[in-house]
Amino acid sequence: MRAEIIGIADEIKQSLGLLRRRLDWDAAQARLQELNAKAEDPALWNDPQAAQKIMQERNALDAQINAVTALQRELDDALAFAELAEEEDDAVSLDEAQATLEKIAEAARRAETEALLSGEADANDCFVEIHPGAGGTESNDWAAMLLRMYVRWAQKRGYKVEVIEELPGEEAGIKSATIKVMGHNAYGWLKTESGVHRLVRISPFDSNARRHTSFASVWAYPVIDDAIEVDVRESDCRIDTFRASGAGGQHVNTTDSAVRITHIPTGIVVQCQNERSQHKNRATAWAMLRARLYELELKKREEEAQAREATKTDIGWGHQIRSYVLQPYQLVKDLRTQVESPSPDVVLDGDLDAFLTAALAQRVAGE
Repeated sequence: MRAEIIGIADEIKQSLGLLRRRLDWDAAQARLQELNAKAEDPALWNDPQAAQKIMQERNALDAQINAVTALQRELDDALAFAELAEEEDDAVSLDEAQATLEKIAEAARRAETEALLSGEADANDCFVEIHPGAGGTESNDWAAMLLRMYVRWAQKRGYKVEVIEELPGEEAGIKSATIKVMGHNAYGWLKTESGVHRLVRISPFDSNARRHTSFASVWAYPVIDDAIEVDVRESDCRIDTFRASGAGGQHVNTTDSAVRITHIPTGIVVQCQNERSQHKNRATAWAMLRARLYELELKKREEEAQAREATKTDIGWGHQIRSYVLQPYQLVKDLRTQVESPSPDVVLDGDLDAFLTAALAQRVAGE
């Protein structure tokens, strides 16, 4: 058999072995059987919160085990196909087998990365906040481009996205936005995106077609559930209500339904205006505040404050984590991992996995 095929197969086998060790394969299978038995117990849903936690653990573990099993099955099938092609001296089929193995190897590398998402809140949903830097319309438009990028990335992964708050710019773009990305490991994947993002392009808003540099900050923090306790005293907070902005005409909101909460000890500010009900907006804002305070505690424990505090610094030169250059050449470069892409349009359409994987691997290696 071709040396290339043997080499790719060996790489996949190593990845599968690593995945089994990280899962503690025998213990994981035993735990899944235990969870399956609990899930079949009719009395389970007498306590809905406990049942939900059991089902979440069960579904996550089942997905991890099935992923390894599926990769092993695909590897076995591809190798059997390659052996048959070699016996028949079929070069076309051998090429096809090699291409299939390369796809399996890529999937195995991806599974290895996902196996690194073992942080306390990595499996949780994720809030993503985006704020433009100085620069008015230019930065507002750049912030809107980033918002679209993260929404597209989430949609490609099958995640759901809910707009929590979006404040439109006066001429174009957004003054701020917060979205909730819902799906397994959403926070684990997005947590390294916190920081300042820099755009260089010929401005579509400049009649002289000059090149402009714009900045926007991104902050990703986990949605926390009732299993994580965060003590927030209402006496430490200032709660403001205001009229939500949005579409005019018959859709205009004439009540003070939007809610802003300021946590005085830390200076953290959250707001929600996506619902017409002040009660619902208040509940969402409290959840966001608890999540922000929890994320702050995570940063202290992980001793990586300097990397995760990027959005608290000036949104400008010297603080960016990634540059997106559209003119005079085309390049996206992550300044932490040195990962590059010559296709900014593809990246801005949500193709972020190479950057996320490299940043996550670097982060895990530094822990």
